[in-house]
Amino acid sequence: MNGLLFIDDEEGVRRSILRALKKEPYKTYVAENGKEGIEFIKQNLSKVATVISDYKMPGLDGLATLSIIGSINPEITRIILTGYATMEAAIMATNEGIDGFLTKPFDNIELRAKIHEISVRKHLKQFVSEQVYKEIEASPVALTPRFHEVSILFSDIRGFTKMSQKVPPEAIASFLNDSYFSPMGEIAYKHNGTVDKHIGDSIMVVFGSPVTHPDDAVRAVRCAIAIQQKAKEIDSSLDNQDGLRLKIGIGISTGKVFSGILGSLRKKEFTSIGMAVNIAARLESMAGEGEILINESTFKKIEGQIDVEPLPPAKFKGISEPVEIYRIKI
Repeated sequence: MNGLLFIDDEEGVRRSILRALKKEPYKTYVAENGKEGIEFIKQNLSKVATVISDYKMPGLDGLATLSIIGSINPEITRIILTGYATMEAAIMATNEGIDGFLTKPFDNIELRAKIHEISVRKHLKQFVSEQVYKEIEASPVALTPRFHEVSILFSDIRGFTKMSQKVPPEAIASFLNDSYFSPMGEIAYKHNGTVDKHIGDSIMVVFGSPVTHPDDAVRAVRCAIAIQQKAKEIDSSLDNQDGLRLKIGIGISTGKVFSGILGSLRKKEFTSIGMAVNIAARLESMAGEGEILINESTFKKIEGQIDVEPLPPAKFKGISEPVEIYRIKI
């Protein structure tokens, strides 16, 4: 899903858009009014990632059109295009939940850059807290590729594979989304972590990328403690309902990683890769129900601030030296 739909009642403007975007790595579709555009989205939902609509059109105006499209699929990036560059129009667009605002006439290069910027901004907001997002806006270089120190948190549900074989798919999906991914993601955002990805029933959260803070390791550990506390609360409310339990193991590693935008033309993501990621994943696999395990680099960053107990070093596959391990006292 990476196509773009352009809606405008003027044929000349539609032709201009097609020319401006013909070299872009996505398919561009056109519609001449809001009704036609909405119908196209309904019939081609998997093909469109971005919709640009003219503001003033016969019948449904651009704001109403984009509002309906947003109700069909909120993941679609929605941009309003108008020759009426007024503050009132911009405010109306914002109030309708529109992702961006463009004005006519447009320069082709500027148009392409703006479409990309608005799309990246919309999707970035899904993975970072509002504070981190504002810091990225103030310093766009935060998204440039770099090698730097971060703290990586991995969280995983214990016994999930066996549980998923006994519980209906609908119940599993609801459980993961409502009882795990959503509440734990909110806790990560509260601690200014970036939700890097979901892998099955695992969550990977990065502290220190794309924006670095001096206390990233402390944030990561405090986030992990809050996640375990929330998991215990949710698990109690489940009361073994449908065989569902929320028992979590967490691993945290601090170290150097490469961070940047990686992927193909069709799919890109801002992510972090490196030994610190591998160690965090190994620690998470080793952690028992309700446990938080950290490596020595993390311990040195939080020493004196959070209580820990040392555990015997562990040898992990693919890592030459034994890893010093500490358990967080909750």
